[in-house]
Amino acid sequence: MPSKTLTDGTRPGAAQEPSAASAESTRKWWILAVVALAQLMVVLDATIVNIALPSAQADLGFSDGSRQWIVTAYALAFASLLLLGGRIADLFGRKTAFLIGVVGFAAVSALGGAATNFEMLVTARALQGAFGALLAPAALSLLNTTFTDARERAKAFSVYGAIAGAGGAVGLLLGGVLTDALDWRWTLYVNVAIAVVAFAGGWVLLTNHRDAGNSKLDVPGTLLVASGLFALVYGFSNAETHDWGSPLTWGFLIAGGLLLAAFSWWQTRAAHPLLPLRILFDRNRAASFLAVLISGAGMFGVFLFLTYYLQLNLGFSPTKTGVAFLPMVGALMVAAQVGTTVLVPRLGPKTVIPLGFAVAGVGMAWLTGIGVGSHYLSAVLPQLIVTGLGLGLVMPPAMQLATGGVAAEDAGVASATVNAMQQVGGSIGTALLNTLAASAATDYLAGKDPTNKLVQAQATIESYTTAFWWSAGFFAAGAVIAFVLFRRGVPEQDADAAPVVHM
Repeated sequence: MPSKTLTDGTRPGAAQEPSAASAESTRKWWILAVVALAQLMVVLDATIVNIALPSAQADLGFSDGSRQWIVTAYALAFASLLLLGGRIADLFGRKTAFLIGVVGFAAVSALGGAATNFEMLVTARALQGAFGALLAPAALSLLNTTFTDARERAKAFSVYGAIAGAGGAVGLLLGGVLTDALDWRWTLYVNVAIAVVAFAGGWVLLTNHRDAGNSKLDVPGTLLVASGLFALVYGFSNAETHDWGSPLTWGFLIAGGLLLAAFSWWQTRAAHPLLPLRILFDRNRAASFLAVLISGAGMFGVFLFLTYYLQLNLGFSPTKTGVAFLPMVGALMVAAQVGTTVLVPRLGPKTVIPLGFAVAGVGMAWLTGIGVGSHYLSAVLPQLIVTGLGLGLVMPPAMQLATGGVAAEDAGVASATVNAMQQVGGSIGTALLNTLAASAATDYLAGKDPTNKLVQAQATIESYTTAFWWSAGFFAAGAVIAFVLFRRGVPEQDADAAPVVHM
């Protein structure tokens, strides 16, 4: 039967096809904007409160010993519940998980901002971590299932990875600005404003797609992995605040290791495993998970100790400290774009990711040249830019490869594993580097006059440079591990792995 034609000779619908494709493409990029905004909110809260802690402590009157729990409560809840959050997104729909995560995160942020005592603030931080554990995997899996064209996917992950890598520095800047200009409470209230935009965008743009709707929740697996990750992160946090010889430290670390081993065993037998082991068996994906873990551990050497150095030694205000990190953020974003869209598609991850680790390692080693009388422009700025360039070649490509090629029903839990690796890496890095830095300062002071201000200042420099050297070592190890584990060649694009979700 001959096809109908319009008076101009075209078939009905032919003129609409390009505009429909254009509208779908536009919608994808708006989804990226919403997802990136939500991810920024989650990443910000790992650091934004840090700068505000002295003000919050003075206002609410809690002790120095209690102060670390404002940070640790968030990390513990976030890390231990991530895999559960990812599976919930797969089972009940990513839009549902995303919107509940956004609303919950905003509500408990407002609760924290209105805190009248320490208990109320630390409870709000723990609840932030719990809702973040639902929101972060849903956001990343939405990205993974929305962008399946190789070129578009690379661009989307360059943006997402840059936010994941640079969010900590942005958090320091925003935390400083809000604390200086308004009040420490606004480091929490700001999430409400971000969440309103993210919720509105998610409500309009997303539909509730359930890729694992026929599966069931693996309750034993959930309990094992949540308690295992909690014990692991708590053990490292305890080492950071007490010491490595503490029975509590080793008790929790050993318990965490045993629980995670039991979880791995159970996943081979569960009818509906929380983390299907097929996700880990791909060589590039396993290498990417390790790359995210190592970069998370090493990055804390930049943010944590350089923040101390800029404020305590160079006398920077909180706002100026945040601004000082911006060149690193810019370098990271440029490298993220080039790495994911140009270098990895042409050279493959076996070349690009080890190169990124090596460049970041050079930047950190160069940063060990700081001294008591150093200047930011010569002793910090170039080194930050080099480190940012290196991390930009590691994190976004690793996140893209870690979530690429998974079956759509596993997208949420694969995304959660990426977030868990970054969180656990950060906890390991913070604990190790804090301990090593403290030991270096103590060793330097041995046999010297500890009341001498110059000696004290030099001892702090010694602690910072020790942390920077170890961060450089982490990145060097990352370069070797990535080079050994990643497969040669350019990764193949599997069009059937995670089909486009028509939203």
